[in-house]
Amino acid sequence: MIDERPMVVPADFVPEPVDDLWGRQSFCTSRIRIMPTATRPALIARDFRIEDVASIDSPGLVLWRDLLERNLAEMIRAAGGPERLRPHCKTHKMPAVTRRMIELGITRHKCATLAEAHMLCTAGATDVLVAYQMVGPNIARLAALIERFPETRFITLVDHPASLEALSDQIARADQRIGVLLDIDSGMGRTGVAAGADARHLYEMICSSPGVTPEGLHWYDGHNRQSDPADRKLAIDGPWELLIELRDQLLVDGMPVPRIVAAGTGSFPILAEKGEPGLELSPGTTTLYDVGYYELFPDLDFVPAAGVLTRVVSCNRAGHLTLDCGHKSIAPDQPAGRRMIFPELPDAVEVSHTEEHLVITTARAGDYRPGDALIALPRHVCPTVNLHGAATVIADGRFTDRWHIVARETWREDIC
Repeated sequence: MIDERPMVVPADFVPEPVDDLWGRQSFCTSRIRIMPTATRPALIARDFRIEDVASIDSPGLVLWRDLLERNLAEMIRAAGGPERLRPHCKTHKMPAVTRRMIELGITRHKCATLAEAHMLCTAGATDVLVAYQMVGPNIARLAALIERFPETRFITLVDHPASLEALSDQIARADQRIGVLLDIDSGMGRTGVAAGADARHLYEMICSSPGVTPEGLHWYDGHNRQSDPADRKLAIDGPWELLIELRDQLLVDGMPVPRIVAAGTGSFPILAEKGEPGLELSPGTTTLYDVGYYELFPDLDFVPAAGVLTRVVSCNRAGHLTLDCGHKSIAPDQPAGRRMIFPELPDAVEVSHTEEHLVITTARAGDYRPGDALIALPRHVCPTVNLHGAATVIADGRFTDRWHIVARETWREDIC
């Protein structure tokens, strides 16, 4: 039943005010805000067409190659060139996407888990930042990765003296070296140390610790999700100035600060415009993108490039469809009723979302029978990808390949 009809709102539809994830009330068409700009298209069904779905399992992750290529090109353009990027692989987790980035000139990469770091190395990455403070047995596993991939440059981060001491001790005892960034709290309040005296002291410790090399500063501001780019820039500028003051003071004190790794999806174009030397921009969701960010950031020219192919499994109730895309195929971390959209069914309302089933209401329910296929676009693509072992790749509407999502695992015996 996948067709090419535009995503339009029925003439008799009355918008209803709803609260979004960040507490702002807005008028949505069946809880979907469609916000095309001068450069970014509206989401329409034909962009997600698949000419033959008979061989595609459901529920299954689907990736549109042309939309991925569009997003990669836009990411490079917005950053000012591939050399200014260190993209995070947390969204895609796929060697095929990593290799494509390398082909496009992106030589530096970022990840959060050791499974992701292993994936990047096997895909050919030679400069890998594990942007997560290593604790417990993960330090030994990181040391094993360094030994296994001697041609790869590894960097990690710390935000506490105890973590630095443990890292330094184990890496030095293994007769290895690793680059270390100091993680600075951007105001997000999740990790990092405040830009100030404590940060300067900890960076001095990095410079004098065995087994580690000072590599600069890390600054992630995923909390800056203002829809108005002027408001977003205003929220970014104050904490960013504190970071630059810290960097400048460290340089005055004679300590090397070769790089700043910074930004998420919403802030990287703003920081790119600052032209700061040594800045490496690290967006992640930009590769596959999702409905959540599409709605939230109307100024960004990215489009969802991945979705879930789902099928009708029951349709006996008037106006209702039951689909096979439950919690195990589309991430349930978003509020109930706001976890996905259907480009073919702009009036669809999520009624019930459980482990194996999704129930929706739609005026077009009578057009569907058991086995008919639909495309669901998740509001949060990163954890949705993590639920699947592979993605079916579509190009020009046709099945072309299957890409394995190898870094979804948190533990693999072959890592260490």
